[in-house]
Amino acid sequence: MDMRVFDLFKIGVGPSSSHTVGPMLAARRFLLESKNLFQAEKVQVALYGSLALTGTGHATDKAVMLGLMGETPQEVAPESVEEKLALLNSTHKMHLLGEYPVTFDPAVDILWHKQEVLPGHPNGMKFILTHKDGSVEEKAYYSTGGGFIYSAEELENPDAGKDVDSKPVPFPFSTMADLLAHGQRTGLSITTMLRGNEIVHCSDDELNAGLDKIWNVMKGCISRGLQLTGELPGGLHVQRRAAKLWRTANETTDVLPHDGLHRVSLYAMAVNEENAAGGRVVTAPTNGAAGIIPAVLRYYAEDCKPSNPEQGIRNFLLAASAIGMLCKKNASISGAEIGCQGEVGVACAMAAAGLTAALGGTNEQIEAAAEIGIEHHLGMTCDPIGGLVQIPCIERNGMGAVKAITAASLSLRSDGTHKVTLDDAIETMRQTGYDMQAKYKETSLGGLAIHVVTVNYAAC
Repeated sequence: MDMRVFDLFKIGVGPSSSHTVGPMLAARRFLLESKNLFQAEKVQVALYGSLALTGTGHATDKAVMLGLMGETPQEVAPESVEEKLALLNSTHKMHLLGEYPVTFDPAVDILWHKQEVLPGHPNGMKFILTHKDGSVEEKAYYSTGGGFIYSAEELENPDAGKDVDSKPVPFPFSTMADLLAHGQRTGLSITTMLRGNEIVHCSDDELNAGLDKIWNVMKGCISRGLQLTGELPGGLHVQRRAAKLWRTANETTDVLPHDGLHRVSLYAMAVNEENAAGGRVVTAPTNGAAGIIPAVLRYYAEDCKPSNPEQGIRNFLLAASAIGMLCKKNASISGAEIGCQGEVGVACAMAAAGLTAALGGTNEQIEAAAEIGIEHHLGMTCDPIGGLVQIPCIERNGMGAVKAITAASLSLRSDGTHKVTLDDAIETMRQTGYDMQAKYKETSLGGLAIHVVTVNYAAC
């Protein structure tokens, strides 16, 4: 497995990891890999497939412009974005990587190829850099979900660019069967094995600090989402609901048994409302599914009354990352590639496994929880209305968080034996995704996206 925990859990901005975070990183990387930027005269960006079809609603155009300016998803201040882009739109002047001036008109220099898909992945883009002497540099990149980006060459040759001197990890795995076998051989838990793999690359203290930082950003995102009200951007006139529902929940004296799960749903919705507004979130494993893991983590920390919450949260994230790695490697976490089963479905499986691990579940129970999470999202389409990460995405995260808790509960009350393995479920998800029609995979050409828009237009 050539992934790490912090490959899956990235700090960035909304609304999409594949359509916002990935393109921003790709734009910046293209320039960093280019030659003679001081001779640059013009740069253009061509977006293909899903990036073109839903790119406006997913802020792909804004992301590539910010990336060309040298911004990164981790460091860009969300509150500064509109001012930077307004200045560019009014002056048509851009400084590549913040240093090299060129003329850039978004209406001319961002090209939308909605009917064409590049061969490597539905989320393809090309960057074309023209120098003052007339020479041209051109390169294609793919955003494959969760903020992962690859050049065309890297997709064709997965070993390209790998560090040949990288250290081997003590518990290599490419399937859940591998992890379970390591556990049976050594008696170690999945979280202990993941920690062992990680500290090959960093110290134990650095790993803990990184995990704690991820949780702190998640907590902050929930808190902001439970306070802010108003209309989300994009033109659908969707109102934030989490804050109002949260206040109502806290003021209600007639408490029902299921109110705990209602609060979990609100945690998830709060995160995804922040994501839809372009706020600071953690990709977990994508932005479209970013609310599920934080919601279940807060449920664990506050409602499960752990004796050592700090260590439990770290174990949660380590176990969750193992599931995310397997799904990324053996299927996909890209809605444009296999539908929302690869986003909300995978996040649900990760959260279920994480909660099971944090509550002391066995390796077999962790696998069972993750399998339940994926199994009951198989076939879920990605059909965002208006190309925005709002409907059905925000509520879908609330439902996914509740499912994750249910999956963990079922697995913890069993001995971990079950008929369908996690590896089987991941392969089924992969096959189901590739059988799914393209219009149901983050194109806004089918499903709710087309039905609701048609109804609205008919009513006007």
